[in-house]
Amino acid sequence: MKKLFLLLILLISGLSFAQVTFNPGIRLGANISHFSNGPAYDYWYYNDNQGYHYGSNVFDIQSKVDFYIGFQANIRFAKFYALQPEIYYTRQGAKYESQNPAVASKTVTVSYVGAAVVNKFYFNQFNIHFGPTLELLSDHKNIQSPSSADLGVLLGAGYDITKNIGVEARIKKGFVHITSEHTNVTFQAGVYYTFNLKK
Repeated sequence: MKKLFLLLILLISGLSFAQVTFNPGIRLGANISHFSNGPAYDYWYYNDNQGYHYGSNVFDIQSKVDFYIGFQANIRFAKFYALQPEIYYTRQGAKYESQNPAVASKTVTVSYVGAAVVNKFYFNQFNIHFGPTLELLSDHKNIQSPSSADLGVLLGAGYDITKNIGVEARIKKGFVHITSEHTNVTFQAGVYYTFNLKK
């Protein structure tokens, strides 16, 4: 019992003297996004000569390139760990390559305002990070009635070039069906700037 009490005192003392730092920052970079595997079907299509028609036209899904930008709040609890809440704007989607010569290919865009709670584990200048995401649809183009929100998870790695500037790469996978058959899959590569990051 005495050993347990002593251990508790040491733990509380260690937490009391720990230097927790809070450092805001910005993130921006490129999205390479697509929808999950499988063909896409568009039951309404437009023909220049005959107007809109109903039919089962098949599209092959390809990746599209767009961007993300956001803010982060790095809360450093220890040398090896930080909790990093984020808010951001991200443009995602896919390219629909038509398999019907009479139907034009198109680029589908879904834009979100999102939030993430990222756990970051540091190994000197390197870090690995993961966490859940929640994204609310803000705009869409060339897609009918996508889901209004997406829940997902991200996994990534980063490298601090200096104490303020770093690079990151992430894969973000959504779990909500944006259409009846497909979910979001996004690879992100970008840079971040953290104000007065202490290590």
